[in-house]
Amino acid sequence: MRSREDTRPEPTRSAGTQGNGGRWWHWAAPFVGFAALLWFLIRVLPKPSRATYPCQRAAFPLAAGFVAWLAGVAGSFALLRGARRSFARSARAAGILCAVAGIAALWCLLGTNGPELVLGEAQAVNDPIGAGRGIHPGRVVWVHDPDATNWEGPGNERWWEGNHTDQAAVGRMLSRALCALTGESGDGAAWDKLFRHHNKERGKGDAPYKPGEKIIIKVNFVGLIWREGGVDEATYKLKEWRENYMNTSPQAIMALMRQLTAAGVAEADLTLCDCLAYLANEYYAILHAAFPKAQYVDHTGRDGRTAAKDSTVPLYWSCRPEGCRQDYVPTCFAEAEYVINLANLKAHTAAGVTLCAKNHCGSFVRWPVQEGYFDMHPSAFAAGEGKYRMLVDLMGHAHLGGKTVLCLLDGLYSGKHPIDRAPSKWRSAPFDGDWTSSLFASQDPVAIDSVGLDFLRAEWKDFPHKSGADDYLHEAASAGDPPSGTFYDPDHPTPTKRLGSLGVHEHWNNAREKRYSRNLGAKEGIELVTAGEGR
Repeated sequence: MRSREDTRPEPTRSAGTQGNGGRWWHWAAPFVGFAALLWFLIRVLPKPSRATYPCQRAAFPLAAGFVAWLAGVAGSFALLRGARRSFARSARAAGILCAVAGIAALWCLLGTNGPELVLGEAQAVNDPIGAGRGIHPGRVVWVHDPDATNWEGPGNERWWEGNHTDQAAVGRMLSRALCALTGESGDGAAWDKLFRHHNKERGKGDAPYKPGEKIIIKVNFVGLIWREGGVDEATYKLKEWRENYMNTSPQAIMALMRQLTAAGVAEADLTLCDCLAYLANEYYAILHAAFPKAQYVDHTGRDGRTAAKDSTVPLYWSCRPEGCRQDYVPTCFAEAEYVINLANLKAHTAAGVTLCAKNHCGSFVRWPVQEGYFDMHPSAFAAGEGKYRMLVDLMGHAHLGGKTVLCLLDGLYSGKHPIDRAPSKWRSAPFDGDWTSSLFASQDPVAIDSVGLDFLRAEWKDFPHKSGADDYLHEAASAGDPPSGTFYDPDHPTPTKRLGSLGVHEHWNNAREKRYSRNLGAKEGIELVTAGEGR
């Protein structure tokens, strides 16, 4: 085991020198850029308004980078042709000049990663910032069970169908996660401890869950967003190209709802919600059959669903934008007493990662870039360090992050949003060419996203490494005195009461041992507890 002094990061390397993964990206980048350009043209030329869609905003930089890279290649070969012609005319000086310029340009292009991905600096390891939260501060539980998934891949039906994802196994995973998170030996005791601790933190005393209190389960149905065309508006059925998207799995949702009802929560007091999505028939049929009295909130409220609506509870962006329409928390969140954030383990081409914090972008009725409102995207996307991050406002608002009793990451199947139509198997240990088959749980919203980020960085050398991918975690961990200098206070129209630290952030020692500061004996930082099989 290395000493604290020996856990310094390796020198920053370009993507083209980061081992086999970096060399792979070196040659794959032009193809990714070409695919992004083709996708952008196919989608935007017939309907220019689609250029504002998140997938097109993510594809455009890659497409533009590819065009610039291709222009550079073409220019290099043009210079070399000019050199040949000059030599043919005996214009040696001009020929030498063109040859040198062409070779130099070509050398530079071959030494780059193709279309540019701006990677972040190497981050210090086991150097926590912020204050850990939870019964066991900073604890994140990881459960890995390969038996939970049995899907051969695209062309073999859908991954979320019962014969491919084992409901009983997922239920056991959640049970192990809750017991390891709380230190209890039974599910009922674990939930009671979670509710009591959360109520103490909110100044309500040692109060248990009380019958009649409403609970929101915020899922991530980003593949079903109403403007993205993944669900047929007439039939409410999934379109073929969205059938295998990495949405929150019905199995994880079912396991959670079964746990809550077994712990004494009435079915009618549970609300499943993604305000920007259509709850497609395929998912709804599974969930509604098991829990017909639960509430299902989606964008339009068709066929038994409830339409998302704004409440009178405002959310104020801490960057204090001017000339924008006021944002409000949806009614289902305003009326709930507790929130459970059930997000996904995914990379993101623009933000780097999309985990628990970004899941709350779907906790609004309006579109994130809807005209007249504050544009949520720029401050959510990875673009350098020390900037205002609107995700901190979502994590800290009294009716969103402030009501969150539990954070979960559904990592049964993982992929890259929005470019993957289906999840991919992971090469990194312990997955070794299989599905991720994982579930993560924590009471600390910063710690769980920090762990998710490290897992994603260990697998992929591109988007999760973008500069600023973890900037929102730095801001959230030190929200009372953030690097950006922002006065984070999403609950008041003018800066009145600063948020305190929203949790603890750090990076693990290495991808093989996966140890954080508390695992190494420190009194601060993250503690990653493994509570499953396969390690």
